[in-house]
Amino acid sequence: MKLEFSGGVLTAFIDGEIDHHTAPSIRETIDKTILQDKPDVLRLDYSGVTFMDSSGIGLIMGRYKLISSCSGKIEVINIPRNMAKVVKLSGIERLGRITIKED
Repeated sequence: MKLEFSGGVLTAFIDGEIDHHTAPSIRETIDKTILQDKPDVLRLDYSGVTFMDSSGIGLIMGRYKLISSCSGKIEVINIPRNMAKVVKLSGIERLGRITIKED
């Protein structure tokens, strides 16, 4: 995962799999940066995600709660099409801007 902070926007470019093994380290890194930099927007870029179980949804929900407590907003962008249905069913669209990756 790569983090980029510019203009009040913290973007997390997430690569590979998000599961119960990888989610904790991703979560810790993002949370530490949110608390340190206090971004206006947290943008989670899922374009590099190849697999996601419920930990991927949990990652979004938990970061939403944290960024909201800092008066920020969340965006989840470039969700791969094969994962979009799960994201939509979870109700995450109510939390912030969600975009599906164009093929």
